[in-house]
Amino acid sequence: MKALLMAAGMGGALIGAAADAQQIAPASILPPPQIQQKPADTGGLTGSVSDDSAWVDLGIDIPSFATPADVPTQASAGGTAALGRAIADVITADLKNNGLFKPIGPAKLPGIGMGDVTQPDFPGWSSRGAEMLVHGSVRAGGDGSLMVSCYLYDVRLQQQLTKAAWTFSAGDWRRAAHKCSDVIYSRLSGESPFFDSRIAYIAETGPKDHRMKRLAIMDSDGANHRFITTGQAMALTPRFSPDYKKILYLSYLNGRPRIYIYDIASSSQRLVAETGNPTFAPRWSPDGKWILYSMAVAGNTNIYRISAAGGSSQKLTDTPGINVGGSYSPDGNRIVFESDRGGSQQIYVMNADGSNQHRISFFGGKAATPEWSPRGDQIAFTRIGGGGFGIAVTDPNGSGARTLTHGWQDESPTWAPNGRIIQFFRTERGAAGRSSLWQVDLTGSHERRLPTPVDGSDPSWGPIRQ
Repeated sequence: MKALLMAAGMGGALIGAAADAQQIAPASILPPPQIQQKPADTGGLTGSVSDDSAWVDLGIDIPSFATPADVPTQASAGGTAALGRAIADVITADLKNNGLFKPIGPAKLPGIGMGDVTQPDFPGWSSRGAEMLVHGSVRAGGDGSLMVSCYLYDVRLQQQLTKAAWTFSAGDWRRAAHKCSDVIYSRLSGESPFFDSRIAYIAETGPKDHRMKRLAIMDSDGANHRFITTGQAMALTPRFSPDYKKILYLSYLNGRPRIYIYDIASSSQRLVAETGNPTFAPRWSPDGKWILYSMAVAGNTNIYRISAAGGSSQKLTDTPGINVGGSYSPDGNRIVFESDRGGSQQIYVMNADGSNQHRISFFGGKAATPEWSPRGDQIAFTRIGGGGFGIAVTDPNGSGARTLTHGWQDESPTWAPNGRIIQFFRTERGAAGRSSLWQVDLTGSHERRLPTPVDGSDPSWGPIRQ
């Protein structure tokens, strides 16, 4: 732990050219929101940081962000002083819910002035027992924008580890907090960020035998929730496009399955395929040019590929039984899927053209809904056995299988953009059992329920926002 902190400290300021809050240029970016982020962190940490136990005791003090003057804004949190407190609260919640750190939020800490942002009182914070310290500032631009700066300090070394600054529209102030959380997380863990991302899922209401299922999206922490479809047609299995601009999903209206692409910016959608047969689980290729889906014909279900622009489909599997749930590897060369061709649900892998199909799951029980990690080094899936459904991971060759959750019905894993956290949905036992969205990290040690206004299922975690 100490060695890691020393390594982090020796890295020095990783965003060396970043301007402080007083040097941020006025914004002209409303709407859509634009980000002025400094160059990515390019180094500093050495060695492995994969052992989470080394980080769970790391204290991070996060006082309210300072402001040169408390002026009204159009942000939901209020003026710049209230925003400074709210941003610190969101960062605290992000880091706490991740399970790797022990952040202390602004309610338990003294406030800071603008002069403290770049010149912390290290002896004072050290006397409070702080190990890491986050300072920042908020100021309102003349055009209604917000300029937010974020600094991470090592209190023991009395050294700045990293800093960054952004400009957002007032309506997107929470993104500044998530960006700051991402900078802190990446600098201390050596991992890729994931807080500034969004989740699509199916919002469910009504009795079990007559559920209304609507497409909905929200931030990675459950904030800024929005329903996309009205519920007139049942929506299923959404997936964000690789460029974050669209959502692929399956819609059933009057019993007819259709695959749609919903454009987030224009709030319009385009029909990609209407097969006339039971259709399942559409998925993007990593380059966004292709879509996988499964279709049942004459008692057998196989996996097909269709251009994202529409047109004719190519059958990739052709065996008796059910082949479903294709998910591309990050390089687009292989596809993992679920098949019962051998007598029970198991995980198979094939080349992107359908060749070289072979089973990889031989760890007992059944396996379903596989999804390839964005890192390419793991496949998450639903493990069925022992009287319940759990979330598990395995290496792409089927070795090293580990069960992360044990529930009555945990299923449909989806990866965070950094490939370190998995989201899934959990259904409670019984006819009235509710469904909700949960997250678990790769250690299986940190489970967290994600707040949603109604029941939720079929989550899809999108890429990090740019």
